[in-house]
Amino acid sequence: MDEAVIVSITGKVQGVFFRADTRRIALGHGLAGYVRNMPDGSVQALFQGDTTGIEKMLAWCRQGSPHSRVDGVTSQSVLVREDLTGFDIRY
Repeated sequence: MDEAVIVSITGKVQGVFFRADTRRIALGHGLAGYVRNMPDGSVQALFQGDTTGIEKMLAWCRQGSPHSRVDGVTSQSVLVREDLTGFDIRY
């Protein structure tokens, strides 16, 4: 059964290929969703898929991409969206 979480990642996470790496890793775990930069300098992501894939993705978010520095990760369960397919970088 699928689940979905919305995640906020803070730190040095913009301008360091964080979104591109997030998309690549999420697709590798078979997750749907999106990732986008937020005006406050954080990155927001929605991950939808199986529990194991989401847990692995959250662990990756806590570490971040090679040039990033993650200060914090918060996540909250949200309703599963039946219309969500693929994984997008939103602008």
